[in-house]
Amino acid sequence: MMKTKDKLLAILIEKKNEWVSGELIGNSLEISRAAVWKAAMSLRNEGYLIDAAQNKGYRLVEDADVLSELGILKYMNNDSKMLDIHIIPTASSTNSLLWEKEKSGAPEGTVIIAGMQTNGKGRSGRKFYSPADTGIYMSILLRPVHEKPDQAMRITTLAAVAACETFEAATGKIACIKWVNDVFMENRKVCGILTEGSYNLETGNLEAVVLGIGINVYSPEGGFPADIESTAGPVFTENRADGKNILAAGFLNRLMKYYLSSDSESYVSKYRERCFVIGKQVLVVLGNETRNAYVRNVDDNCRLVVEYENGCIDSLPAGEIRIIL
Repeated sequence: MMKTKDKLLAILIEKKNEWVSGELIGNSLEISRAAVWKAAMSLRNEGYLIDAAQNKGYRLVEDADVLSELGILKYMNNDSKMLDIHIIPTASSTNSLLWEKEKSGAPEGTVIIAGMQTNGKGRSGRKFYSPADTGIYMSILLRPVHEKPDQAMRITTLAAVAACETFEAATGKIACIKWVNDVFMENRKVCGILTEGSYNLETGNLEAVVLGIGINVYSPEGGFPADIESTAGPVFTENRADGKNILAAGFLNRLMKYYLSSDSESYVSKYRERCFVIGKQVLVVLGNETRNAYVRNVDDNCRLVVEYENGCIDSLPAGEIRIIL
């Protein structure tokens, strides 16, 4: 059941930047004008820019950019509206929180989005920088049917394509992929993806996958930390009205389109086109060792095809590489 503040938000979103009288809102929701005021103050505390004026009423300021379930929903298509979205101010890690829900039987399509993370997960045990108010930190629960462990790569790579297409549609700029899971714009990393899976020991099939994605929507106040300031960047360089809702919905729309499609070529060729490490010299990280290699291609399973200095060719199903400048 929707709370009063959510019902008020729905009205203000529909009439965005227009004044709506407190009396009209009260009559529509069958509540007192005092209750309308209380709901408006609650939304303000969540970060919504809501004007209130005597003899005018309330309005949602046009350039507001606050993540909300209703704000995302208005940009979602039919394939994505089956998703069950939960937005919370803070999480230690949205992936960890969603795994807890998965153990309690949460259905496929459960989505958690946090305004910040205190212990965001990156690949190889690293932390993902997740400051308040400037990013989207999202995890989606998927339950693929009859897929083997190596199919987790499919989910990671289709998510990377979905992210690129979302950012390009929102900005008009080119987005590209550093194999396997990082998205770059203008030579800066704007997004990281982490896919975690659990398996059925009897069948060897994937039982559940939690796909996590962290998006740097804006630069944090004071800039990025010193250890990533030379590599990290934002999707938007200035405030964008409803920007976070547009990006969240756009990504979920495209993710579900590719996830539900039986045509793998619909995204593999797009992944290959955007993978900017093809044709470059790289260091392949193998545990505590590294090997020099030349990237020849990305194959139809999105494995990285590399040629080592001794002429041996390998197809990497997962791992880490560093570009040699």
